[in-house]
Order: sequence, then C-alpha cells, then structure tokens
Amino acid sequence: MSYEPPPPPANLPTEIVNTLNEATPEHLRDAASYAEALAEHKEREARLEEEADDADVEERPDDLPDDVPAKATITIKEINDNRYYYWQWREGDSVTSKYKGPVNPDE
Repeated sequence: MSYEPPPPPANLPTEIVNTLNEATPEHLRDAASYAEALAEHKEREARLEEEADDADVEERPDDLPDDVPAKATITIKEINDNRYYYWQWREGDSVTSKYKGPVNPDE
C-alpha cells in the first residue's frame, strides 16, 4: 500500500514547497512551530501599527508604568509552557516589549 503526501496549498510558492518536501520530519515540525509563531508576531505588529495610527489614545491605565507609553497594549507570550503578560508598543520600525507579570491560570 502506497501513501501519497498531502497536497500543498495552492498559494504556497514552489521554492518553499520544494524545500519542505526535502526536510526531515523533525525540521518540518520545527518549521511549523516557527511559522505559527512568526504569523502571530506579524499579526501582532500589524495590529499594533493599526492601533498606533488611531488618533484616539485611551486614558492611561492605572497599572501602566511611567516608562511605557499610553499607546501600549497588553499581549501574552508563552515561554517554556508558561504564559506572561507584556506591555507592547511600536517605536519607529520596531516593536518594544516590557514585562508586566504572569498570567493567572484561572483566566
């Protein structure tokens, strides 16, 4: 019995498909994990940029540190299976983060 590999998405460039077809299962899992994290990062950057473009800046939250701008948003990062809150904002072309605290597991 012969099994065929799954068909690639039609919009995926050929060079990426070829590279993935030559990869080991371990590298494919690493690439999938990286691709998911990179997609989240790019979506977050786009969201931060869109929020920065909004002229209406909300009032400064009470728990916002003095060295964090009012336009900052709170994001959650997962590190070693633990989740943490970070303040995040755009400074020019880069996104800056500052640790806020651990996520309550009950939330």
